[in-house]
Amino acid sequence: MAEVTIERTVEWFDTDAAGHQHHSCIARYVEAAEAELLRRYDLSWLFGEIPRVRHEINYRNRLWFGEVVRVTLRVARLGDTSLTYAFEVHGKEGLAADGKLVVAHATLDSPKATPWPQQVVDALTVEAVA
Repeated sequence: MAEVTIERTVEWFDTDAAGHQHHSCIARYVEAAEAELLRRYDLSWLFGEIPRVRHEINYRNRLWFGEVVRVTLRVARLGDTSLTYAFEVHGKEGLAADGKLVVAHATLDSPKATPWPQQVVDALTVEAVA
């Protein structure tokens, strides 16, 4: 299944009053990885057609301002109308967060989820990008 790893630096706006990452920055890092995965697999046209239906984050360790983090996102399951990503966020102390993000495919003119186009199925079920 498709996978991507990106790096980000914990910025000042990523932190909260306690000095470590604000809970929302993990979701932003995951979405940045998703954007990179879709670009890498020539699927950026899906933006606007993949609403989030579930987001689960397990916070394992703190991340601090200036720290470089590595975010790995992979397709864990591709259903008829939904897709489950699994992700891990690693910092200098190891695993900082992991979880799942579930998106549905819904064309702009449809009131409910729609099947994935074959192009998406073909792209996301490959072993590796050359």
